[in-house]
Amino acid sequence: MLKLFIALQMAALTSLASLEDRVTRQRNERGSVTIEQVLWAGAVIVIVGIVVAAIKFFVTSESAKIK
Repeated sequence: MLKLFIALQMAALTSLASLEDRVTRQRNERGSVTIEQVLWAGAVIVIVGIVVAAIKFFVTSESAKIK
């Protein structure tokens, strides 16, 4: 019974050590997109959408005045 307990403990410690190595290993982030870049892209899309909507509203209202 003691041998089984020691074997299970060694297996658990080994798996925890390999998991810790995966977590602490420096990750290569080259080519990855950060949250800040995603937020800036979203902000640019929203601003462009607002500008397009304003121009469309202006052109539509001015074309109604032509008649």
